[in-house]
Amino acid sequence: MSRLDSMLRRLTAQRDGLNWAAEQVGSLNGDVLDIGLGNGRTYDHLRETLPHRRVRVIDRVLQCHPSCVPPAADFLQGEARPMLEQLAHDAPSIVLAHYDLGFGVKEQDVAEAAALSPIIAAVMVPGGIVVSGQPLVGFVELAGPEGIPPGRYLFYRA
Repeated sequence: MSRLDSMLRRLTAQRDGLNWAAEQVGSLNGDVLDIGLGNGRTYDHLRETLPHRRVRVIDRVLQCHPSCVPPAADFLQGEARPMLEQLAHDAPSIVLAHYDLGFGVKEQDVAEAAALSPIIAAVMVPGGIVVSGQPLVGFVELAGPEGIPPGRYLFYRA
């Protein structure tokens, strides 16, 4: 499979997974969290898909497309751990989280996701959904939507 085809499959799985998760949390009260803003595509999709919810974002730096800059009050700039700890201190309020942090080295990415898993769990409301590109620990893994190959994207219930 070409790298282009692989990327298209990953992005399709991400979009379909986020849409599925948005349906799953429909009756829960709370906010959405995008962990890893990047260029802002996912943030843009989340705010369009869930216009009635506050979408908060964590990233080290703000370097997204100009049309995807979150409001200052919703952008938590810095390393993920202290930003998540700040959210957890305020009280669990996240119904849907998208985890998309990475260094580009699989072993390092998996280790970081495992290390952040407990603090991600601390910001989630019971029954909330986490959509992740990396394996997390301490959550109930869900099958996710049909059509997404196993392991392509991961889905968890808090």
